Amino acid sequence: MEAAQRELDNLKGMVGDLASKIEQLEKSTKSTLPSGRTPSQELRMILIGPPGAGKGTQAPNIVNKYNVCHLATGDMLRSEVGKKSDLGVEAKKIMDAGGLVSDEIVVGMIKNQLETNEKCKLGFILDGFPRTVTQAEKLDGMLESKKQTIDHAVELRIADQLLISRITGRLIHPASGRSYHKEFNPPKKSMTDDATGEPLIQRSDDNVEALRKRLNTYHQQTSPVVDYYRNQNKHRPIDASQSPKLVWENLSAIFATNK
Repeated sequence: MEAAQRELDNLKGMVGDLASKIEQLEKSTKSTLPSGRTPSQELRMILIGPPGAGKGTQAPNIVNKYNVCHLATGDMLRSEVGKKSDLGVEAKKIMDAGGLVSDEIVVGMIKNQLETNEKCKLGFILDGFPRTVTQAEKLDGMLESKKQTIDHAVELRIADQLLISRITGRLIHPASGRSYHKEFNPPKKSMTDDATGEPLIQRSDDNVEALRKRLNTYHQQTSPVVDYYRNQNKHRPIDASQSPKLVWENLSAIFATNK
């Protein structure tokens, strides 16, 4: 009888140990997020680059590999207006009156995405914002209130003349923003998006004269923003004249420092 009781107590002890190990394993699994990174290894970045530098090519790669959200200001504005949120209603009034949406509204939209968008749990790519030092400062202020900071301000750099030759052959999938090029990165089927089979378009402002104006504006706006992040030791320049594969390898090397 005593021997049976000892064996029962021994078995109960083994079950207890096993239950404790299972609980520890469950906790460690929950603390590891879908990408294999923990919350302290989130990726928060800004993608800087002139039109045609390859942001539309690289952003989806980053999203897919690192499970972060891609926040493009134009898309956010359209989304908030469509949902008729408080920020969207306010933005629509300003746009309908021909005005520019304030920095506070855009930063508010970014904050809202970070707090409500499940895809932003592991971090984000900001595309098209900030365009000025004032915007960068307001973005930093909002992130500081959340005890967060920008990890990298990646700048895709490329000569204007090469950009012009790139962009005049650029094709866009309007719904997703995916971009192709007639010569350098053609779709599998002419003028057709690889993923959806939907038609591609060429933007009406993708002509040489319009492009030169856009590039001049871009350089005037962006230089101070690049200096702002360079002073914070967060500026990461990449030669975007390389093939998309090499640009991706450069990006991956930068992000490896987050591990």
